Amino acid sequence: MLKLSKVFLYDEPSVPEIKIEVLGEFIKEKFCVEVEIRDRFFEFFKDPTRKIAYDLAASRIFNPLIPFEKHVPASEEVTFEENSFTNLTNTSNIVMYDGFEFKQIIANAIPQSESQSDMFHLICTDKLICTYDYDDYRYHGRAVICSNPGIISTTGMIEAPAKPREYYLKMFENISQGLNLDVLKNQFKGKYLEYHDVRLSEIIKGYAMQALFYYLTGQPFCESRDCKLYNAHWQEDLLHSQTISNKLCSQHQKVLDDIFNYLKNCSDQASPKVKGLP
Repeated sequence: MLKLSKVFLYDEPSVPEIKIEVLGEFIKEKFCVEVEIRDRFFEFFKDPTRKIAYDLAASRIFNPLIPFEKHVPASEEVTFEENSFTNLTNTSNIVMYDGFEFKQIIANAIPQSESQSDMFHLICTDKLICTYDYDDYRYHGRAVICSNPGIISTTGMIEAPAKPREYYLKMFENISQGLNLDVLKNQFKGKYLEYHDVRLSEIIKGYAMQALFYYLTGQPFCESRDCKLYNAHWQEDLLHSQTISNKLCSQHQKVLDDIFNYLKNCSDQASPKVKGLP
């Protein structure tokens, strides 16, 4: 198991519902590791050369049906990305980014002094990260990219897991009849996550655990719907595993206990001894 001495946790202030301070305490309590909370990643690591903004614009996905193709971004796209670093207003136009390109851009921005294996970077972002699936030959939105740096997309938490099947049936029915979709949203309210949903603060804890489990054990997911490590593809399953069951299964709780004890032991050994004290 990898030694982990510190987690750098980056905020997404446009989504205050994730409650970054609460998330930091959760990680510290569950994993027995020091947590440093930082500002939004691209605001914390400022880039006067505009290279990060350029690379982000180049990582956009324009055709979800073909594997990633990097393009030369227009100056307006670069400016959009640069403005997004400090803009706290969510845009109604969702832009898709290739998840692995996005991860590499972040990794390149982290200084060498903080790229050691015992340091873990967990970035919360409102950008929609996607990965290409060769099983059905299309991009899919993702809520989490498990790596170091790990990435949690708040937009992906809402858009990636599918809404109830009945929602889509009713939606097509309403569209064909020219009915207002607001009625449909009210009918299914509470059965799926919405933007600025108060449940996001609980949901994000599960994704943070998945990212950390992957880095420490190589096993981020669980097949049990009652476990917080369950890889939910439907909103109903996501809400069940993270807010109703809201715990680890017995097997993964034991793994977490082992992680906690191991990291605590590493921390105790690293702490300097005070003369005259045991």
